[in-house]
Amino acid sequence: MTPLGSWGLGPNDYYSTYDYEDIVKFTRDGFALRFPFPAPEWTYSWILKTCLENSRSDFHEQMSSSSIQNKISVIFAIDVRFLGCVKNNSLSKYTKLYWAVLVIVSAISIMKLIIVLAVLSRLVFAPLSVLIFLAYKYWQTKISVDAVERFLQMQLALGPTRFAYTDITAITSHFRDKLGQGGYGSVYKGVLPGDVHVAIKMLEMRRALVYEYMPHGSLEKYIFSPEKSFSWDKLNQIALGIARGIDYLHRGCDMQILHFDIKPHNILLDSDFTPKIADFRLAKLYPRDNSFLPVSAARGTVGYIAPEMVSRSFGAISSKSDVYSFGMLLLEMAGGRRNVDPRASRSQTYYPAWVYNQLSCQEVGEISEAIGIHQVERKLCIVPLWCIQMKPDDRPTMSEVLDMLEAGINGLEVPPEPFFCGDEYAPAADSSVLSEIRRDGVMMAQNLQNCRTYRRSCIIKKKNQRRGGNSSYNPNRGRQDLLQFGAPVRSKMSIKSSGSRV
Repeated sequence: MTPLGSWGLGPNDYYSTYDYEDIVKFTRDGFALRFPFPAPEWTYSWILKTCLENSRSDFHEQMSSSSIQNKISVIFAIDVRFLGCVKNNSLSKYTKLYWAVLVIVSAISIMKLIIVLAVLSRLVFAPLSVLIFLAYKYWQTKISVDAVERFLQMQLALGPTRFAYTDITAITSHFRDKLGQGGYGSVYKGVLPGDVHVAIKMLEMRRALVYEYMPHGSLEKYIFSPEKSFSWDKLNQIALGIARGIDYLHRGCDMQILHFDIKPHNILLDSDFTPKIADFRLAKLYPRDNSFLPVSAARGTVGYIAPEMVSRSFGAISSKSDVYSFGMLLLEMAGGRRNVDPRASRSQTYYPAWVYNQLSCQEVGEISEAIGIHQVERKLCIVPLWCIQMKPDDRPTMSEVLDMLEAGINGLEVPPEPFFCGDEYAPAADSSVLSEIRRDGVMMAQNLQNCRTYRRSCIIKKKNQRRGGNSSYNPNRGRQDLLQFGAPVRSKMSIKSSGSRV
């Protein structure tokens, strides 16, 4: 029942409660039977416009009067009020309008939430993350400093000297004489009271390490330089010194120390050419009873890295990895050249393979008698071939290497074929692994074919000699071979260094 003249009523006025006088008035004036429906202007647009205006006015009013903490809640509350207004003004006829507005308002609210979180992350989370990172770095630094302090306290019996930064500045004459750049900082030359020369490596946070000064520098500049050379006896002494140092690292301490970067550049020589092992930045401490070691990535220098450091399919990482690096170093000392030299002839590109071919072509005794190779040279060629066996189990320990170097050549046998020359390993090894090994200077593509070809030529040569009834070798022809073996042949001549003979 709709009273006459009620077209201007709002949607809620249809359900207003009328008293007795109103009913009498309606009866007198008359009424019409109508289904309730909105006035012509009461449409979708009218509902949305009215709710938007009400929500806007409420929003401005509350934003101007609210505190900063409440402004964020007002941003989300205005959507709820707008949605409630649409629901209250939408009768059953406008249910679709309500659900459409609900979806739109929900999407807008989610976007507002994302924007608010992004702003908060810039203003709150970013500074908080920086503070957490700085606190973590400070904690790590404090742990490192405390560890150093505990170590120095434990070594009081050895009497380590501590210097202030001002003392370091005075010792180095304000860092005037720079010796070089290391992996962790610059190295400067200094002089302690009493005219004691030292090398000082500057680390971060004004920390420094004071080392014994090595006037002759690294072994690298002597074994690869044509002007500077050592006699075979001196080379043997240096090799023994390096072997003793590595053996001490492996067995002389409570924890075994694995260097992982044995190479000529990291062997320093003092005034008497006594070798000292340097640069322990890749070294690791492990219990001595560990048979294998967990290492996450390859460590070392290309050309000296053991195969198991590249791929675990070759074996477990252990102290034998240092033995392999020492073997590569020893071969370079014996040959006076890099183990991998692209400028050399094809058969000598990879020096270890060529040396093995020479030794496997004839007996060790025959080499000595026919060619006249120095006994130390033969030893410095055979021992490293044992050290660079592919499988770690086939290599000797460092103490066994030391025994071989201290003993004579008698009883020292040529080892089995190293992996770069072995047929039994070629088919089984994965091609991707072999490519990585070749890139590291451990194995070269043509070595397998070179080894087979050279051995066949040796066999044919021996058969021809037996058929001719002459089982001895021509000394002159052997001497020509010697000019290549060892590249170059070393003599017992003493060398001069700093005005003194070695």
